[in-house]
Amino acid sequence: MLSEVLLAALPAVLITLAVTGLGVALLQRLRRRSLSAATTALVILPLVAAFSGVLVVSGFMYTPQLLGTLVACLVAAVVTVPAALLLGRTLAREALWQHEARAAERQAEQSRRDLVAGMSHDLRSPLAGVRAMTDAVLDQVVSDPAEVREYVSRIRHETLRMSGMVDDLFQLSRATSGTLQLNLQRVSLAEVASEAVAAGAEVARAAGVTVDADRPGDWPHALGSETDLLRVLGNLLGNAVRHTPAGGSVLLTAGAAEGTVWIRVEDGCGGIPDAELPRIFEVGFRGTGARTPTDRAGAGLGLAVARGLVHAQGGSLSIANHGPGCRAEIRLSPPDATGARPQAPAHAGDLTEALPRRRGPDVSDGAAPRRGRP
Repeated sequence: MLSEVLLAALPAVLITLAVTGLGVALLQRLRRRSLSAATTALVILPLVAAFSGVLVVSGFMYTPQLLGTLVACLVAAVVTVPAALLLGRTLAREALWQHEARAAERQAEQSRRDLVAGMSHDLRSPLAGVRAMTDAVLDQVVSDPAEVREYVSRIRHETLRMSGMVDDLFQLSRATSGTLQLNLQRVSLAEVASEAVAAGAEVARAAGVTVDADRPGDWPHALGSETDLLRVLGNLLGNAVRHTPAGGSVLLTAGAAEGTVWIRVEDGCGGIPDAELPRIFEVGFRGTGARTPTDRAGAGLGLAVARGLVHAQGGSLSIANHGPGCRAEIRLSPPDATGARPQAPAHAGDLTEALPRRRGPDVSDGAAPRRGRP
C-alpha cells in the first residue's frame, strides 16, 4: 500500500513542482503589469497543479477520478477567478491610493520644511535689522532727530512686514483647516478694486508702475466677503506691481459670463516659466523671479492664502501667462440666485473717479500678442 502511495506521490510532486516553477515565472512577469492578473494567476495555479497531478497519476488515461478532479477544478475556477479579479482590482486601487497618499505626505512634509526654513530666514533678517537699529538709537550712536525719525520709520516698516507674515500664516491655517467661515454678501467689485488700488498706490508710484481699471462703472457685483476679497485683490495687485518693470502697467478688468462673475489682474511681468506654473499656489514656493532677497520679497504665502480665501467664498483663483505678462482671474458667484448681472450702484460715478480709467476697446476677453518671457 505504501509503495503505491509513493509511486503516485512521486510523479504528482514532480508535475506540481514543474507547474509551480512555470507559475512563479509567470507571476514575475505579471507583477510588473497588472495586480489583478497576478492575483488571478495565483488562484488558478493550484487548480492547474492539482489537475496535472491527477492526470499524471492516472497515466494520462480517462478515469472517474480524473473526471471528478476536472469538474472540481472547473467549479473552483468559476467561483474563485471572478473573486480573484475583484480582489486584484481592489488591491490595485488600495496600492495606488497608498502610493499617492505617501507621495502627498512627503510633499506636504517637504512643503512644511521649506515653509519653516523660508519663514525663519524671512523673519531673521528684519529682526536683525530692527535689533541693530534699536541698539543704535538706545546707545545714542544715532542722535540726530532726523536720523532717529528715519530709524523709527524703518523699524515700523519692518514690524509691519513681519506682522503681515504672521497674519498670512494665521489666514493660511484657517483656510486649510476648514474652519474658515465667511459672511458672504453682495459685494461691489468696483468698490473693492478702488480700495485695493488706493492701498497700493504709493508702492506702485515708487515702482514706476501705473494701475488702470477698464470701465469700472460697468463692473458687476459678486457674492463674497468684502474684507477677504480686498485682501486677495490687494495681494494680486502687489504681486503684479512687484514683478512689472518700471514704466509698465497693471490692468484690472471685470465682468460676468456663464453664471459667474470674474475680476482679472493683468501685468507685464514677462510671464511665468511653464515649469513653475503648476507650483505657484504651493505654500512657501517662490519662483525664480523672487529668489533674490529684496525689501519687498514675500514669504511665499500670499498666493496660497489668496486661493484659500477665494475657495472659502465658493469661487476659484487661477493664474496663467497672457500677453506680455500674467493674468490672475478670480471667479465668484453672482449675488442673486438667477445669476443675472446686477445694475451698477447709483454712486458708481464717484467710484470710477477713485479708479484710474482706461480708454479704448474692451480687452477683457481678447488676448494681446505675446512678447515672450525673460
